[in-house]
Amino acid sequence: MARFYSTPGYGWHTIWRTLANPGESPRAPLTAVHEGYCQLSREPGGLIVTKGPNTRLADLFGLTGWSKGELARRVNRQAAAMGHPQLATDTSRVRRWIDMGETPRDPVPKVLATLFTERLGRVVTIEDLGFSRSGSAGRRQSVHGLPWAPEQTAAVLTEFTGMDLMLNRRGLVGAGAALTAGSALSSALYDWLRNDPAPAAGVPRPDGPLAADPVSSDRYEAAPVGSEEVESLERSVEVFRAWDAARGGGLQRKAVVGQLNEVGGMLAYRHPPHIQRRLWGVAANLAVLAGWMSHDVGLEPTAQKYFVIAAHAAREGGDRPRAGEAVSRAARQMVHLGRPDEALDLMKLAKAGCGEETLPRTRAMLCTIEAWAQASMGRGQAMRRTLGRAEELFVSDGGDVPPPSWMQLFREADLHGMQALAYRTLAEHEPSAAKTAERHAKEALKYRERENGRERSKIFDYISLASACFIADDPEQADRYARLALVTIGNTSSHRTWDRLREMYRLTGRYAGSSRIGDLREEIELALPAAPRPPRGGAAVPAPRWAEGSATV
Repeated sequence: MARFYSTPGYGWHTIWRTLANPGESPRAPLTAVHEGYCQLSREPGGLIVTKGPNTRLADLFGLTGWSKGELARRVNRQAAAMGHPQLATDTSRVRRWIDMGETPRDPVPKVLATLFTERLGRVVTIEDLGFSRSGSAGRRQSVHGLPWAPEQTAAVLTEFTGMDLMLNRRGLVGAGAALTAGSALSSALYDWLRNDPAPAAGVPRPDGPLAADPVSSDRYEAAPVGSEEVESLERSVEVFRAWDAARGGGLQRKAVVGQLNEVGGMLAYRHPPHIQRRLWGVAANLAVLAGWMSHDVGLEPTAQKYFVIAAHAAREGGDRPRAGEAVSRAARQMVHLGRPDEALDLMKLAKAGCGEETLPRTRAMLCTIEAWAQASMGRGQAMRRTLGRAEELFVSDGGDVPPPSWMQLFREADLHGMQALAYRTLAEHEPSAAKTAERHAKEALKYRERENGRERSKIFDYISLASACFIADDPEQADRYARLALVTIGNTSSHRTWDRLREMYRLTGRYAGSSRIGDLREEIELALPAAPRPPRGGAAVPAPRWAEGSATV
C-alpha cells in the first residue's frame, strides 16, 4: 500500500510506505492537499498507481459481450491499424485496467474508445471509460470527468464528433447510454460556470499549434484561419439553424457534426484573441445545434454530451449567456423525458451561469423552460409566477441591444408557444388550465402567420392546441386542429413531433366511439413511424411523457 499526496506543479506523486522502500522524495515540497491509499502494480518502465476497480470501464465492458482475452486481441489489432504496431497487450493487463483501475499508457485509451464506440453503436469517449485525458493529471474533477481543462475542450470536441461521424458512416445509431443526472451535472459545473476562465499557463505562440492528442486520427487537418473564414462559418450556422427550424434535425445532423469537427481542428491552433473568441462562438453554436438535432431524433445521451460541449466552448469564448443557454437545452431535454426535477436543477445552473450581462429576452426564455418543468410536476402557482416573470422580462427588453444570433428566433410566437405548452402540461394535473393553453396556442399561431420557415414550431402549436381542446372536452375543435397538424407533419424528421402526436393520440381514447375521432385516430396511426428497435448495449432511454413546444435554436 502507499500513501499519496498532491504536489503543486508535478501532478500526483507518492511516498512509498513499505519495508523495502521506506521513503522516496518527490521533486518538489509536499503539501498534503489530498491524501488516501492506493494499490501498486508493476509495468514495464516503472510502477503504476491504481485506485481500485474502474467501474465505468467494467460496466461498458460487460455490455460488449467480449472476454478479456478477446478485448486484448482487439486492442492490438486496432492499435496496429491506427499506426502503432509495436503496442502489445494481453489478458492480464486488461484485468488490471478493469479490476485494479490501472490507467494504460497512450495510445491505449484512444484505441479502447474507438473499439467501444464501434461495438456499442454510440459514442464512447476516453472519459466515459474512466480514464483521464493526457495532460489532465492532478486536476480536480467530478466523478463524471467535468469540467474539462480549457486546453482539453477542443480535443474532447474533436474526438466526440469524430466518433459520431464514424457511427454515421457505418450506419450505426445508438441511444443506449445512460443520461447523466441533472443534479450531477449541476454539482460538477456550478462553480466552474459562474467564474470566468483563467488564462492557461504556457499558452503557445499565436502561430503555433496547441498540444493535441497524438493519436487523434479523426482530427481535421486544419490550419489557422482569418476573419473571412470565420465569417463563412458563422453564415453556415445560420443556414443549418434555419433548416432545422423548418424540417427537424434528422436530415442535416451529420453535416452539422462534420462542420463542428472541422472547427475543432481549427481550435487546435492559437489565433489572435478576437478570432479565437469567434471560433469558440461558432463551436458553441454548432454544438448546441448538433445537440438539438440529436435530441430531435431521439439520440438523448449524444444530445446531452453536445450541450455540455457547447457550454464549455461558450465559456472559453467568454460568452456566459450562451453557456447558460446551452445548459438550458439539457434542461428542456430532461422535461421531455419526464424528469422535471432534474430539469429544475439544470435551470438553476443555467441561470447562475448566464451572468449579469444576460439580456431580458434571454432571461424570459429561461423562465419559460423553468415554468414548463414546474408544470410537469403539477406546481401550478409556481408555474404561473414564473410565466408572469417571463412576460415582464420579455416586455422590458426594449431592443436597444441587438439579441445574439442564437436568440433571434425567440419572438412573441415562441413566448406564447411555450406558455401554451406549460399550461397544456399543467392541464394534466389541473384540467381548468386547458382553456388558458388554448388561448396562448392561438396567439402563437397568429404570430406565426407572419413568419416563414418555422413549420415544426407551427406543428407543435397545433398539437398543443388540439391536446388542450381534448382535455377541455371539446373534441370537435380538437379534431380540427389535430388535422391541421397532420397536414405537414410528414415533411419533418423530428421525433419530438411524433412524441407529441403520440401523446395527443392518447387523449383521443375517450372519444374513440365517435366516428370522426375514430377516423382521426386511424390517420394518426398512419402518420406515426414504427417504433425503433432498441440499440445494442443498454436499456433504452425512457419514453417521454410529452415532448416540447415551440423550442428554437
